[in-house]
Amino acid sequence: MLLDIAQRRRRGLPPTDARLPLHWSAHAGYALPEGWHADAQSLFALFKPLLDRRGDAADWTIGQLGQSLDGCIATHTGDACFVNGPEGLVHLHRLRALCDAVVVGASTACLDNPQLTTRRVPGPNPTRVVLDPRLRVPADAKLFRDGQAPTLLVCHAAHRTQAEARLGADRVVALPAHPSGGAVLALPAVLAALRARGLRTLFIEGGGVTVSQFVQQGLLDRLHLIVAPVLIGAGHPGLRVKRSDAMADALRPPVRTFALGGDVLWDMDLRA
Repeated sequence: MLLDIAQRRRRGLPPTDARLPLHWSAHAGYALPEGWHADAQSLFALFKPLLDRRGDAADWTIGQLGQSLDGCIATHTGDACFVNGPEGLVHLHRLRALCDAVVVGASTACLDNPQLTTRRVPGPNPTRVVLDPRLRVPADAKLFRDGQAPTLLVCHAAHRTQAEARLGADRVVALPAHPSGGAVLALPAVLAALRARGLRTLFIEGGGVTVSQFVQQGLLDRLHLIVAPVLIGAGHPGLRVKRSDAMADALRPPVRTFALGGDVLWDMDLRA
């Protein structure tokens, strides 16, 4: 059912029809009829903010990060298999299926060599996007060669020719360098370039640096932070936000919590 809703949004169809056992209103979005099992209600409630995106509101960006109780996404050696439990992996794949594109940074692509597909749930693979300003990701990485989904590489304009020689012009998005210089991309320009290609509902999957940059620049509408009951100690840091000198200045988004097996998912509304 979740996938049916996402597919209707992508195709510009009305939000519901007789085959979907859901209520819809322009004011409140989707609602389940009475009598559904508590687990189904909880799952629907978790994804409802994403499912309700239609029309102009479909330009929406959600991030996800899994980390330990002490704020690490991996050990100091880079071992991240697995911080979160199997329920968190299913959640990750479900987010991929519900979004138009999944975005990762170069470090994640290099360390994990991910596929970024929907192997654990029904649904289409999203377009895969790698943010790689300086072409650090090997040309033989799985997501460039496996043919399982469209894949884009976003790099600095200075590396356009080299990137296109590797992957073809249709798979390269070359953007000007960030005004601050260095290896940083201008993330608002990244979002604009992807949406110009029809990729409107975006999933920022990782890693910690990439998700944190989107949060720090105010570019995420929603963040799912999955916390596992494990202590890693001096590992790779997870979510990092701008430092607050006073507690009154600290970011306090509205949150909801959901159980994912032994993990806890914190659903943060960063646009409230």
